[in-house]
Amino acid sequence: MPFVRIDAYGTDSRPDRLDALGRAVHDALVETLGIPPDDRFQVLTAHDAARGTLPHDDYLGVHRDEGIVFVAITLRAGRTTWQKEALYHRIAELAEEYAGTAPRNVLVTLSENTSADWSLGDGLAQYVGSRSC
Repeated sequence: MPFVRIDAYGTDSRPDRLDALGRAVHDALVETLGIPPDDRFQVLTAHDAARGTLPHDDYLGVHRDEGIVFVAITLRAGRTTWQKEALYHRIAELAEEYAGTAPRNVLVTLSENTSADWSLGDGLAQYVGSRSC
């Protein structure tokens, strides 16, 4: 169960861009990591001049602009470096295809944790079984 947070700048000129980015990330997770299609938990946040900014620089020679998108994914540990690289590549491809976002503007971070670090509702740690307190 990945938990995804997407912060995107420049959504005021294209209101459907944020949803398109959410679909791009989800489809990439399904395709590259085998995440179940109905396992979609996302927080999508738009930023513009009226509601805030997303500071960025040209770190590592990648020129970013007002189309910047920050994607933070939290998921259980266990993926290979190859799978992670495939995920980053596919997110960038689909962000361009679905939302018109230049791949250079897609910054992705992964944070991994263990099964015990998740509660999907009802106060239970479903991935480790239910226990009484």
